[in-house]
Amino acid sequence: MSFIFHVIVPFLVSMLAAIWVYPRMLHIALTKNIVDNPDARKLQRIPVPVLGGMAIMFGILVSLSICQLFFDCSSLFTIVLAMSVMLYVGTIDDIMDLSPAVRFLIEIGIALMLMYTCGYSINSFHGLWGLQEVSLWVSIPLTVITVVGLINAVNLIDGVDGYSSGYSIMACAIFGVFFGFVGDITMVMLACTCAASLIPFFFHNVFGRTSKMFIGDGGTLVMGTVMSIFVLNMLKSETFCCVYVDWGMGLVPLTLAILSIPVFDTVRVMSMRMLRGTSPFHPDKTHLHHLFIDMGFSHIGTTISILLINLLNILVWYIAYKCGAGIDVQLYVVVAMALLSTFGFYGLMRRCQVRDNAAWRFMQRIGKFSHIEREGFFLWMQHLMDGK
Repeated sequence: MSFIFHVIVPFLVSMLAAIWVYPRMLHIALTKNIVDNPDARKLQRIPVPVLGGMAIMFGILVSLSICQLFFDCSSLFTIVLAMSVMLYVGTIDDIMDLSPAVRFLIEIGIALMLMYTCGYSINSFHGLWGLQEVSLWVSIPLTVITVVGLINAVNLIDGVDGYSSGYSIMACAIFGVFFGFVGDITMVMLACTCAASLIPFFFHNVFGRTSKMFIGDGGTLVMGTVMSIFVLNMLKSETFCCVYVDWGMGLVPLTLAILSIPVFDTVRVMSMRMLRGTSPFHPDKTHLHHLFIDMGFSHIGTTISILLINLLNILVWYIAYKCGAGIDVQLYVVVAMALLSTFGFYGLMRRCQVRDNAAWRFMQRIGKFSHIEREGFFLWMQHLMDGK
């Protein structure tokens, strides 16, 4: 019964609320011309409505409000407030284009609010490199960098259909399982409601034609905030330390493995921009998903491929843990895999592209298989999403 009330009910309510509100948000976006217009950097060819984040947040809020009627969810108040602020900021950015400086200041404020109202902070390395508790002078900047970095990392992967929502669903599910093992019901409910509200959006985004809507900065900033909350909660929780650390499981390697592709791809893109003498925030087409598109992969093929790479990184970390590797070694394994799957893979394939060698042509042949004609099941899903 506890499983039903803490997992199934929030999941279903969030999904149904998102399904109900989605066409209404789509109508508002089309009526008010709140769309993402194509340009040289973007992959779409026509303007696409960009209020997907509003539909997702609606599902989350409705579900958590109903949950509050049955059990105490008051600890989520500040978290929901932080998510709402980021939704507001992201939606304004979608419509009016905020400067990076303003966004960064707000994100720093959100990080400090989470620290001083919820007690979320990275104040311990949990045995990594033999370190335990760290001072406030280390904890505060480390926490701010983590929150701001994760928010922007998730924001920057929003480039192809289904990628940001598919990744967020996957990450919420994995974090939810780990929170469930230690009985952190509040975080389990947050993970369930977030994943459930993203599912209808994912299907519209991937299969819809007239019903397609982008998640927008409003949605990605919310999901980035949620990911940072999961990480901070996991690293601060004494329950996690008592259970997972005692099992020899590295919490820092675990969280980094789950977030490996968004984090390391963002580091790669920004570092390469700075090496070229441009701003790290100057948009371009050098993300991992752009590479897959250039290799001939479809949008859904690109999404599935990158998610599989991220899952592989998690699997390799898990194998290292099960083989008895220490916390330090687990971290080195995760960092090595993340570097190989972002810096290494991207650099190698771009060199293969220039030479047009066998490796590049092989990846192009694989990419062709990811293209699905709009017929059969795909066409049926398109009609279902578009309400035909």
